[in-house]
Amino acid sequence: MVVDAVCPSCGKALPDRAGRTGRSSVYCSAACRQKAYRDRRTAPADTVRGLIEEVGRQVEALVPQPPSVFYSGVSELASSVGRLRRVARVARDTARDDSVTRPAVTKAPGAPAPVGEAAAGDSAAADEAATGDSAASRTAVPRASAGRHPSPAPGSVTHDSVTFQSVTPGSVTHEPATHESATGDSVARRSEARGSLGESDFAALVEPHRRELRVHCYRMSGSYDDAEDLVQETFLRAWRAREDYAGRASLRTWLYRIATNTCLDFQRRTARRPRRYEPVPGMNHGTADPPARITWLQPYPDEDLPSAEEQPDARAVSRETLELVFLAAIQHLPARQRAVLVLRDVLGLSAAETAEALEMTVASVNSALQRARPTLRDRLPARRTEWTAEADDRERAILGRYMAAAERLDLDAFTDLLSEDVRLTMPPNPFWFVGRAAITEFLRISLDPASPLFLGHWRHLPARANGQLAAGGYVRRPGTTVYRAQVLDVLRVEGDRIVEITSFEPHLFPAFGLPLRLPADR
Repeated sequence: MVVDAVCPSCGKALPDRAGRTGRSSVYCSAACRQKAYRDRRTAPADTVRGLIEEVGRQVEALVPQPPSVFYSGVSELASSVGRLRRVARVARDTARDDSVTRPAVTKAPGAPAPVGEAAAGDSAAADEAATGDSAASRTAVPRASAGRHPSPAPGSVTHDSVTFQSVTPGSVTHEPATHESATGDSVARRSEARGSLGESDFAALVEPHRRELRVHCYRMSGSYDDAEDLVQETFLRAWRAREDYAGRASLRTWLYRIATNTCLDFQRRTARRPRRYEPVPGMNHGTADPPARITWLQPYPDEDLPSAEEQPDARAVSRETLELVFLAAIQHLPARQRAVLVLRDVLGLSAAETAEALEMTVASVNSALQRARPTLRDRLPARRTEWTAEADDRERAILGRYMAAAERLDLDAFTDLLSEDVRLTMPPNPFWFVGRAAITEFLRISLDPASPLFLGHWRHLPARANGQLAAGGYVRRPGTTVYRAQVLDVLRVEGDRIVEITSFEPHLFPAFGLPLRLPADR
């Protein structure tokens, strides 16, 4: 049954989406979306008890008729329950960390972890030296300076307009549930009455920022797996340093600052550097120069991106700055240049805000950005200036032909989709091919049933990764009856040809909503 959806903010019917593509919105206009966003920021869900009360009210308000209202109510309830579950997870992890580190933590969030000396010739170290901003002298959260901002009361933490008393482990108290309207002021009154901010209420404050922070950490690291770990580390650092938060910036800005410095610390520990692919004996890689090999590069599922309702700032999740070609290009930048470029050109922070976040001077920020931009331009292909529905339709048609050709084992139809200089890479594996002829030669032995190296029969499911179309490939090997996850192909399309295929291992299939097995009778 087709649901006649209505806007939950104003109650008007949503526009007809016939012929339109992309993710559906649950609001009829940008004004309604922004209003709902502001309402959520001042709703009772600012605390765990408030969120539980909100879930209860949503359950009581559910009515099966009319269907559009029922559907909207269930959707809101599912969103609230999902948030409550995530908040509980953050609170659990925070409490676990606090039980291990009960002594007062004085290290500022983002402070560098002890690491060995940088290797000679380390370009990142050289870059930081050039900017006059060494890791040893950096702190992530500057204190408010006298005469510039009013200082919070001793032992308090300010969240925008909300002041929370600091928490001493073991001092958390609980209050009975109340139906008081939980605006920022009422949250402050509740916190002052308790005398402390517990793990659960802290988790309720930071959890709404998880998705956008994960995208940020993904841009900085290039790895979906690492991004999730880095966000968790960001939350733990924020919890440990909650008494250092002076309220000079919004909670979101404070968390971005901690996340960025957490990523910089990670870069120093891992010292990752892109290298060139090397020839594999016995393989025809084509006549072009080998591309850059980024072994840690992973795809990011579009379904895991913040929606417009969760994060109205479109720059934070723009398609162009999430494409694999962009992610691969910024991995060539030294860590500090990468952080400056992401904060300035992707998130749109000013030079002064970026300097404060990274504890650099404005001159150092501008200098790093001037060096980063030319490097990035040199590694990016010619770009489309905008994304259109027509281009999306064309790409979907190409994806359909791509999957059908593989399932029919039709090598000719497959290669007809490829550009003459198409590139295929398979991080973290060492295999790479440049040019249609080299890729065709590689595929022929695995797609030909008469070949002793015939891999098996294929099935595919469509997916989206990094704002691009992708295909989850499953293979039924000879003599078996089940299709097993084999590869996730992310395609870059220009015009009517595929110009790049990046093939990833299948362990991330669940993150894309893809099963790991398909029955043979699908």
